[in-house]
Amino acid sequence: MCRMLIRLKIKKAVIPAAGLGTRLLPVTKVLPKEMLPIVDKPTIQFVVEEVVNSGIKDIIIITGRNKRAIEDHFDKSYELEAELERKNNINLLESVKKISNLAKLHYVRQKESLGLGHAVYCAKSFIGNEPFAILSGDDIIKSGVPCIKQLIDVFEEYNSCILGVQKVLDEEIHKYGCVECDLVSEKIYKVKNLFEKPKSNDALSDIAILGRYVVTSEIFSYLEITKPDSNGEIQLTDALKKMLEKHDVYAYNFVGKRYDIGDKMGYLSAIVEHALSREDLKDDFKKYLNSLTYGAHALH
Repeated sequence: MCRMLIRLKIKKAVIPAAGLGTRLLPVTKVLPKEMLPIVDKPTIQFVVEEVVNSGIKDIIIITGRNKRAIEDHFDKSYELEAELERKNNINLLESVKKISNLAKLHYVRQKESLGLGHAVYCAKSFIGNEPFAILSGDDIIKSGVPCIKQLIDVFEEYNSCILGVQKVLDEEIHKYGCVECDLVSEKIYKVKNLFEKPKSNDALSDIAILGRYVVTSEIFSYLEITKPDSNGEIQLTDALKKMLEKHDVYAYNFVGKRYDIGDKMGYLSAIVEHALSREDLKDDFKKYLNSLTYGAHALH
């Protein structure tokens, strides 16, 4: 398929954050999993900062019931700011002010839990006819160049949908959308087929989609005709599979480490590794971890 001559720019991002967080119950009964703290910063703030650091300021977050804390976090807090100013706590004051000024944030509710594809479709009127980025609200990706910026750079070269992928263990592929593809250049694949959460024995590759996408607005017309799966959910992967019939889709093996905050081990790993990377915490935290290690040896 011929590439378009007009180079489209990515100016908007969609962050689906309406999931129920069932893997982390009971804490997610009232607390959105996207608000779970990684040391002292909510998960979704990492995602918003990734978008902003990629040059995008216009963001819509797809929320659901019991997700009001997300909107409150990014809102201005007059009482807190006044108290920090009264106490002359300038560093904390500036960090709190920065949160409410990060980006131009919009919100829409997904009224029913009908899957990622349906959540993305909720942003249709906000997006219009522009290409846009999609970032999972509970996936943190630690990298030098922001992950979504890596995908945007590839999109600007190919002007086609780009999926953020990495290889995963065979026994893990059932958790993700799986990509069958051909390598076309370093780290870039042309997608031949897509499968949503295949059984390990049925997976045609070990290449998984990991919560980052750059897509064109044509995706909405395919979401409209995508039928719900056996769980009654409309899957973005299924819509992209339909899109393959008429459009090129590419996958990019991004550079970075992903943490799935909706998974207990992913969440714990994120806390430990982020704490160890912070100048104000790493020395004391290493000593603490070492004490646990030595203590465990002593017990055995």
